[in-house]
Amino acid sequence: MASKLVKALIRSQILPSTRRHFSAPATTQLGEPTGDLVGNHTKKWMQDLSKKSPMELINEVPPIKVKGRTAACEGDTNPALGHPIEFICLDLHEPAVCKYCGLRYVQDHHH
Repeated sequence: MASKLVKALIRSQILPSTRRHFSAPATTQLGEPTGDLVGNHTKKWMQDLSKKSPMELINEVPPIKVKGRTAACEGDTNPALGHPIEFICLDLHEPAVCKYCGLRYVQDHHH
């Protein structure tokens, strides 16, 4: 009996429906479309052209020369600031890149 009363009240729009309507675009709590929020965040990050992006900064570091065929990258000499250790194979002629921090490694040939 109570469920019939609740259904009748929902149909009469006295109580809000618990159904979600997906036809309208998603918005934030402030009513801004979420697509604009992502775009504005990116614009805000890139509007100061005097600062370099993290990728530009890491690309300025020259490739690290390693004796042997394998490099072990931890990201930093301080373990608290680094990342999980990654063993990188240096058999290729171009620099190998650490997937965590972007540091590049090359094999130091003694020719």
